[in-house]
Amino acid sequence: MLQYNKANIPRAKELRKNMTPWERKLWYLFLRGYPVRFQRQKALGEFIADFYCAKARLVVELDGSQHYEESFMLKDRIRTEKLEQLNLIVLRISNMDIDKNFEGVCQYIDLAVKNSLPQSR
Repeated sequence: MLQYNKANIPRAKELRKNMTPWERKLWYLFLRGYPVRFQRQKALGEFIADFYCAKARLVVELDGSQHYEESFMLKDRIRTEKLEQLNLIVLRISNMDIDKNFEGVCQYIDLAVKNSLPQSR
């Protein structure tokens, strides 16, 4: 089980109640019914991940336009590196991709999950 900052739990619950439109779309139209369990707004280490699949050790982060500003890009890079140090795979997906290529986003996540799961022999 991954360690997490217990102080993040109330914030994670608040974020679950107030998902962005892009988070809501991805959750209700794809991840909620996905055959491998995903959790939303999951506390991991010192962060709260948008979506997390424990079985695949996969984090899915949705990025709005502010994430392409220099200060956010640095914070995101550090966040990704720290999550990867926890032996997690991090996918960063733009909100624009959710809007314009939702099927492609779903295929991308599906492929990442399948590539991350232990192969049965």
